[in-house]
Amino acid sequence: MEFVRKIWENDPEYMTIIKDLLNNEKLLELEEITHHHYTTRLSHSLFVSYVSYKLAKSRGLDYISTARAGLLHDFFLEGRHEILEMGLGSHNSAHPKIALKNAQEITEINEVEKDIILKHMFLCTLKGGVPRFKESFIVTLVDKYCAISEVSTPTREWFKEFYARLQIKVSYN
Repeated sequence: MEFVRKIWENDPEYMTIIKDLLNNEKLLELEEITHHHYTTRLSHSLFVSYVSYKLAKSRGLDYISTARAGLLHDFFLEGRHEILEMGLGSHNSAHPKIALKNAQEITEINEVEKDIILKHMFLCTLKGGVPRFKESFIVTLVDKYCAISEVSTPTREWFKEFYARLQIKVSYN
């Protein structure tokens, strides 16, 4: 993920697309929230946003909406327990609605962005409905890819160190 970070920070077109969002204090609070055990919610959102942006752009799709909605897809400050206490349902079905509400408070959201944010958990819950746009499918799939990468990379490194201490040679290639 660190590799991706260095890339997105040096991509002037991408930075122009999301610059206004990265200047929002409420969105920046996501940097204080641990996400997927090993990263922050802001780092995860940037990872999803940038990879999705590159995929959408390479396919001639609406990469601007994809980048912006990818950054806003997990724009919620509540934890899993707080979401349950709010009575909005499970974390998987409720947090997209909270993210959309928060996103609409800081910027104008178009129909593609709305669909991306609301339906990015499509593979984990059917409550949000089936995505209507190709861009929504991209963010949905990239979100799952990034989550797996964020969890598996540190875990794999831990196992490498563990096996090294036991003097067992393991290859992950």
